[in-house]
Amino acid sequence: MRKYRSGPRLIASLVLTLIFSAPLWAHHGTAAYEAGKTVTVQGTVTDFEFINPHALVFLEVKDEKGNVEKWQGELTSPNRLSRAGWTRHTLKPGDVATFSGFGAKSGAPTLWITKIVAADGQEIPLAPGD
Repeated sequence: MRKYRSGPRLIASLVLTLIFSAPLWAHHGTAAYEAGKTVTVQGTVTDFEFINPHALVFLEVKDEKGNVEKWQGELTSPNRLSRAGWTRHTLKPGDVATFSGFGAKSGAPTLWITKIVAADGQEIPLAPGD
């Protein structure tokens, strides 16, 4: 009867699998956004989706001519926002706020939100400890 020594082979296979699958686990983060350039808009919330992997805020923003533009803002995960005190009711349709963040590289009216200031001047924390 032949004995198989699969221990070292199994370990080597697992290590190689982890090494080559690492890019699959990578997260896109803010790759679609111009990280060095902050954009600030004031708008009215039309919808707030407290969903994974990133919460989304939909806004109506008036441009310099008074025309209404539809904007979208992306936030971190609901899990992280929850630890900062957020719920699915933190932003509601009709809320007016100032949103700052990184604009889309494509020029689309979307941003990765890094700061929110409510109409009363209070900053809404985006992470625990803010």
